Amino acid sequence: MKQFISHQSALEYWRRHRILPGSSAERRCKIVLPDRRVEIEPLLFSEFSIPIHVMIGDRIARHESKKVKQHIFGGKTPVGCFMSVEDKMVVSSPEFCFLQMAEQITMVKLIELGYELCSGYSIPNPDDAEVPDIGFYKRRPLTSVNKLSVFLENMSGFRGYKKVIRALRYILEGSASPMETKLAMFLTLPYMLGGFGFKMPELNRHIVLTKSARKNFNKDYYSCDMFWPDEKIAVEYDSDQQHTGSDRIANDSKRRNALNSLGIRVITITKQQLYSSLEMERAAKVIARHMKKRLFPSKNSFATANRELRKQLLYTPGV
Repeated sequence: MKQFISHQSALEYWRRHRILPGSSAERRCKIVLPDRRVEIEPLLFSEFSIPIHVMIGDRIARHESKKVKQHIFGGKTPVGCFMSVEDKMVVSSPEFCFLQMAEQITMVKLIELGYELCSGYSIPNPDDAEVPDIGFYKRRPLTSVNKLSVFLENMSGFRGYKKVIRALRYILEGSASPMETKLAMFLTLPYMLGGFGFKMPELNRHIVLTKSARKNFNKDYYSCDMFWPDEKIAVEYDSDQQHTGSDRIANDSKRRNALNSLGIRVITITKQQLYSSLEMERAAKVIARHMKKRLFPSKNSFATANRELRKQLLYTPGV
């Protein structure tokens, strides 16, 4: 019998394998889940953390144990819920996994997960060996905001649906790192969630240089971590200000000059600033001034929400 891996276990799968299977693996039909007790293949216990999350189709067949967590879905699951990845294993698609996780994590963590699924990185699982020095894996996006939206059109009766629909409003595609995601969330989430409420920028936008700029700077384009095209403002995340060799200083200056020549104002935010609520507020005010935006309509309520956001993004372990 096939194992229908779901929820946290499905997320572990996508974080470990980090690539979508071939198109033939996608389930293009509706599925009736197993209606009897699922016997877990012993090998799966070495791949997933305990308990392993699986889905079945009949509540009568439910049998809880310390090693297996069963989730019920009666009737046929809509198209796109599962992907066949091995002969005896079917995994919740990235879109279905996102919906399943809505009941397991907070709104902030759900938005952060949405960024990850639509980004060029994966967060390591706790038991992953040989994690890259940068602290995460690079990969192609597993899904997109549009794919998530289309998938959800047929999932209105599923638990967590309303929460996911709300989360989608705050997810940006194309983040290059977990810290870039955190910075984008601090800047763009609404006041009620602890963010500074800036409108959504484009992430990792390629800025094509003019002919004269290409000649002067010997580059065709520069990529901006966050870019607001109407305001011509770019925000860059500097992960470690301590590593400031002469070559890097020269390259950063050259890059800034190139973007300035196009009328783009570049604002850099360091890791140290990100971890300081006072410094982040100062940086946000600089951005707001150039955008002609007013911050903090309700200072006290924002301060409370911002503290909670900082706790969840910077000091609480990942999903």
